[in-house]
Amino acid sequence: MLEGLPPNDASFLCRLACDETTARAVADLVVEMFDPAEAAASAFDLAPNAPGWSSPDWLVEVYFADPPDEDFVRGLFAQAAGPEAADRLEFARIDRADWVRNALDGLAPVRAGRFVVHGAHDRGAARAHEIGLEIEAALAFGTGHHGTTRGCLLQLDAALKRGRPRRVLDVGTGTGVLALAAARALRAPVMAGDIDAESVRTARDNARRNGATPWLRPVLAAGVGHPALAAGGPYDLILANILARPLRAIAPALARLAAPGAEIVLSGLLASDVAGVLAAYRAQGLALAGRRLIDGWATLRLRRGGGAPRPRRAA
Repeated sequence: MLEGLPPNDASFLCRLACDETTARAVADLVVEMFDPAEAAASAFDLAPNAPGWSSPDWLVEVYFADPPDEDFVRGLFAQAAGPEAADRLEFARIDRADWVRNALDGLAPVRAGRFVVHGAHDRGAARAHEIGLEIEAALAFGTGHHGTTRGCLLQLDAALKRGRPRRVLDVGTGTGVLALAAARALRAPVMAGDIDAESVRTARDNARRNGATPWLRPVLAAGVGHPALAAGGPYDLILANILARPLRAIAPALARLAAPGAEIVLSGLLASDVAGVLAAYRAQGLALAGRRLIDGWATLRLRRGGGAPRPRRAA
């Protein structure tokens, strides 16, 4: 499944049954054309013999916070998938939270290293050696199906194989899935924050659902602008799955909170965003240590030790 960052007040929907190539093209175009607070794209492979959909085998849905300009949206679909696809586009109004149920309906559990992200309908999906994370998205982002979330979970799994971080921070926690994964694996306190109150409530609910409240209590914060997040540092591992612009803006703050030898995992990036984000963190003395690309989304692993600003020469 591919999914964009969801608008909190999604009340309008358009959808199209199509092939995989078309679904991916439309989802990518929506991510590029709309602000994340305005629209979200969800494209997924339909289960075999799914009721009401015999062919084609993919469904792409776009959720809007406000009534969309239908002619404009049809024009976008025509650009990505052709006029015939635009003519088949369906529009509807939905209840505020229905887009979550629609987007999660029928999704299989997601495996990323030792972690298995699943909904309530797939309890028991985790094997003996795996850590199951039951996530209900509510109105926050992070079901595990997005390439950014999977990329971060895989980087987290790899980091835990290299060592045991004593202090972990998750910036822009969304549903809390990354912080929850770290807390369950380490059985130790993990700090987490999000700028959106709905996300903080969702992350707290998911912590209770997974028995992780002793270690995870997310706070409402813009970036790392909360006393609890500052007091919890310096951190051995920092996770930030947000967007390119805020990642660049908080580079100095994350660098200050990073302990010597810390790892910083960044995602929410299209391939075209990578160079600018890397430049911002290299200026803080952090170097690229690893990169992963999933469904067109990049996840970066940074470490202290490179790219510090050069001193100016005297005139």
